[in-house]
Amino acid sequence: MKIKRSLSIILVGIACYGVAKKLGFNPLIPTIVGGGIVTLIVIVEQRLSQISVRKLIIGGVGFGGGALVGTLIAYPLLLIPFLKPFSPFLLFLINIIFACVGLTVFLKRDEDITNFIAHISGKKSYIEEKKYKILDTSVIIDGRIADLCENGFIEGTLVIPRFVLAELQQIADSSSSTKRTRGRRGLDMVKKLQDQETIPVEILDKDFPTVKEVDTKLIHLAESMGGEIVTNDHNLKKVAKIQDVKVLNINEIATALKPILLPGESLEINILKEGENPNQGIAYLEDGTMVVVEGGKNYIGKRTEVSVTSVLQTTTGKMIFTEIKKDEVNPVRSLSNRVNKKKTKKRDKREKHSES
Repeated sequence: MKIKRSLSIILVGIACYGVAKKLGFNPLIPTIVGGGIVTLIVIVEQRLSQISVRKLIIGGVGFGGGALVGTLIAYPLLLIPFLKPFSPFLLFLINIIFACVGLTVFLKRDEDITNFIAHISGKKSYIEEKKYKILDTSVIIDGRIADLCENGFIEGTLVIPRFVLAELQQIADSSSSTKRTRGRRGLDMVKKLQDQETIPVEILDKDFPTVKEVDTKLIHLAESMGGEIVTNDHNLKKVAKIQDVKVLNINEIATALKPILLPGESLEINILKEGENPNQGIAYLEDGTMVVVEGGKNYIGKRTEVSVTSVLQTTTGKMIFTEIKKDEVNPVRSLSNRVNKKKTKKRDKREKHSES
């Protein structure tokens, strides 16, 4: 497509050059003007192809309405005697200004305008814009999006662009075994999403050949469709937020849904390794939350009860700081206490049996 557009600009420039030379004019200016006009048309065509038909119609109505209002305002002003010599220029300028204002306002308020038209036309329900959730590579490989769909936490239509599928295929064909596994998992997840019946899935062929980075393509696609990007990439969210594109971060949803632990609450965890500081131990909850255990070095490999001291919220999730619970500080003593309790229970049972 890029080659076709470039060829069309070159051919128009050559045609203008030939016609101007045949008519005896200086061919340089017609060639530049003709090529410039075609270039402008190509740029406009590229921009318009990224906008939905509904927005094109609403934008056209806003442009025409703004021009009409500009004309109504301009004519009384042009009756002023000293402005009459400039009337064509003023009329054109005022029309352009009001037309651009109308176009901008209508495009920004397109959903409200659509709902208003549906309301005054007597329809019972308003027309709602189709909600698109555009999936990036990381969230497909992650796989939790399928669970969210099955449980009804995602609304609208899932969109998987072809360029994302191509990136998954590239990862699946990688020489690295780890990348191959991740890529194949992503392709399997695409199949799983297509098989589920809760949320419709659409494979979109739309691409942006002039853009190389997949993240940038996703942002352009979200802008053109008015959709939201679903991702696990924190940096992609930052860039999209700068460009006023909505992003749904699965990691942030998972963090928000984690149970709130307050200081003093108890946890039973398996301490796996040493921490950064002396005498620290590290454990993980089932959801992947890291637990730092003060004094837990001697309990590595053991199932231990700890007490929460504080919770730290970071950009990547939560960190829970704990300490060994008091009755676990002396393992020998706690073991002997448990043995004594068992003996006491057995003795009580024997006494009850003998009484009966």
